[in-house]
Amino acid sequence: VSLQMMKHAWDNYKRYAWGLNELKPISKQGHSSNLFGNIQGATIVDALDTLYIMEMKEEFKEAKEWVEKNLDFNVNAEISVFEVNIRFVGGLLSAYYLSGEEVFRKKAVELGEKLLPAFNTPTGIPWALLNIKSGIGRNWPWASGGSSILAEFGTLHLEFVHLSHLSGNPVFAEKVMNIRKVLNRLDKPEGLYPNYLNPSSGQWGQHHVSIGGLGDSFYEYLLKAWLMSDKTDEDGKKMYYDAVQAIETHLIRKSSGGLTYIAEWKGGLLEHKMGHLTCFAGGMFALGADGAPSDKTGHHIELGAEIARTCHESYDRTRMKLGPEAFRFDGGVEAIATRQNEKYYILRPEVIETYMYMWRLTHDPKYREWGWEAVEALEKHCRVDGGYSGIRDVYNNHERHDDVQQSFFLSETLKYLYLLFSEDDLLPFEHWVFNTEAHPLPVLHKDDGNKEENQK
Repeated sequence: VSLQMMKHAWDNYKRYAWGLNELKPISKQGHSSNLFGNIQGATIVDALDTLYIMEMKEEFKEAKEWVEKNLDFNVNAEISVFEVNIRFVGGLLSAYYLSGEEVFRKKAVELGEKLLPAFNTPTGIPWALLNIKSGIGRNWPWASGGSSILAEFGTLHLEFVHLSHLSGNPVFAEKVMNIRKVLNRLDKPEGLYPNYLNPSSGQWGQHHVSIGGLGDSFYEYLLKAWLMSDKTDEDGKKMYYDAVQAIETHLIRKSSGGLTYIAEWKGGLLEHKMGHLTCFAGGMFALGADGAPSDKTGHHIELGAEIARTCHESYDRTRMKLGPEAFRFDGGVEAIATRQNEKYYILRPEVIETYMYMWRLTHDPKYREWGWEAVEALEKHCRVDGGYSGIRDVYNNHERHDDVQQSFFLSETLKYLYLLFSEDDLLPFEHWVFNTEAHPLPVLHKDDGNKEENQK
């Protein structure tokens, strides 16, 4: 089914928005997000590995030809370093490792080089935004005290290690190792990592902590850096398990109805709200269970299962059986969005991602059942004639579509669904680590010289 869904999403993108970043499935035209500046083709690059894995060979070939002829980084535009890294660099790396086609390696390294000026700050903590022509960087104007954002500069590690590996140029890995050095030197309030860090002073901004947006993938990349290093990166491992310990102590709570959730921390005060993005953490805890301190493995799996259940409830308690952007545990409500601007669903993958990890690590059939419920809801409410669209209010009887088919729907949501219903030997966890945009990157084994050829 996810194969037919992918075909519907891809064919309509191709028909109405080919070469543009994303598709507007209702108005049947292109959608350009400012995150990518003037770089084009986000959906194509993001979907390459999904097309390959689903054996959509014709489509993969067309996408590859577009990349060869048209993917151009010489644009005078300001881009999000984080988004371009996880979608474009990650997508190209993955396409290279799966297909062995040299064009993808070449383009990935070329783009990586274009991102390097973002690190030209007093601390080496990169800017959020970079003009890739001029090399001038800056931070989001809304970010606390001119800070860079934890989830953004903390989500470059996997891709940059692979860029060094594929280019033979150590500079990429050096840049991301330095970020870690800066973080290790700093005092962490209660062992927690605030979401804001000033790249000039090297000091924290506001003491806000979140495992949702602004924080999320930083934690994921600590664990995955260790896994991707064939479990040699002891520093990443220690940082991850220490962080989880602090998260458990300060952020993880149980509602009166028995639902485990991860709250947000604001200068010592808890906000009892959990974002859809935070739902990835169920899969993360389960994936990290095996390396946890000796007596804790079962506990981490259990934690993953609890988060998966809470996130399933956030879906189940809506009209459309699709989860809201954020849901709360206060004033008598549990796992429900109480604010209008948190009731939307934009085709996000995190809940399905957690189902996929929980399925692979426990084989409890409920995860496939829950995944199937999500498929039915997507087909019923998000599928439109021209593709798939997000929804403005999941508690409503009638769909109000937002008219965007996000590139991550093809990269992540549909890939995780496909993997949830596939055998475990498709992209097995011992050989592959998924970047935060679901792009599989191979584990770098210490012993083999020719690492790329490792485990297709």
